[in-house]
Amino acid sequence: MTIWAAWRDGMRRVNAAPLILFGAYALTLFVALPLSLALRGMIADQLDASLVADAVASGASYDWWQEFSAQASGLGTTFVPSIIGFGAVLDNLTALLDNLPMAATIAGATAAWLVVWSFLSGGVLDRYARMRPTRVAGFFAACGTHFWRFLRLGVFAWLAYTALFSFVHPWLFDDVYPWATADTTAERAAFGIRVLCYLAFGIFLIVCNLIFDYARIRIVVEDRRSAIAALVAGARFVRRHPAVLRLYLLNGACFVLLALAYALLAPGAPSGPAIWLALAIGQLYILLRHYVKLLFYATQTAYFQASLAHAAYTAAPPVEWPDSPAAETLTNG
Repeated sequence: MTIWAAWRDGMRRVNAAPLILFGAYALTLFVALPLSLALRGMIADQLDASLVADAVASGASYDWWQEFSAQASGLGTTFVPSIIGFGAVLDNLTALLDNLPMAATIAGATAAWLVVWSFLSGGVLDRYARMRPTRVAGFFAACGTHFWRFLRLGVFAWLAYTALFSFVHPWLFDDVYPWATADTTAERAAFGIRVLCYLAFGIFLIVCNLIFDYARIRIVVEDRRSAIAALVAGARFVRRHPAVLRLYLLNGACFVLLALAYALLAPGAPSGPAIWLALAIGQLYILLRHYVKLLFYATQTAYFQASLAHAAYTAAPPVEWPDSPAAETLTNG
């Protein structure tokens, strides 16, 4: 199977299971809602019944925002102008590439989301691999079956990513980058070297993602119980099938196109009725971002199954004749 065929097959699998897409969106909303309500309470307490409240309600007030940020603590420190529109996407990307620490509250919510998603992802991969509805009982049975295996695999993933951000990232940006730019006087050259460091770190991240993605797929499709064996098998599959990198980059290009579209459509600091339009565009972006995330799962599963000919797992159940009096009459006749 070519990567284009796998990509089209994966898209069909995602489109055939819309409830998974909306369920992933609902999970994100469920995790973010308590934090949003807490932040809303902080803003309400700070505004109280002041005259500034009317101005803030009708649109963004930069002066008030600066005052709020100066007094904020905990979750309130995350309420910064960069969360508006496309700025939030750039802010998250910068935090990832520059290894910036998360606020404690955000880190806790992210950890909770990862645990819940580790439980649900077993059912998601199972549904995409079978290419047929598994119903609620079958979906959550697959979630429960694979959860503890994914949790053990998650320990190795945590160790790998901790090593990347604790040792590889500082080595690239605290040792290699200063050494490479020591005698550089042109800002353009220094910027180019930093971009190369970002690319090098991105390659480490992509390879790590690929190995753990295919380890999860092998756990589900091949019913592997050992996280270590699945991790070794996932690394072996990535090594023997370099096309997985092209498929990953194709899915990554979909995310880049989605981000560019959001950058063009997302308003800066809307006021009045335009606030609701900005909210709708933002929620649509989050929904489509989940679609792209699920596209990674489905396309990689499709490519893996086609590469190792796991046809028995993906086959739909045999079509049986309806058990009815008319069917019995036709059979006897």
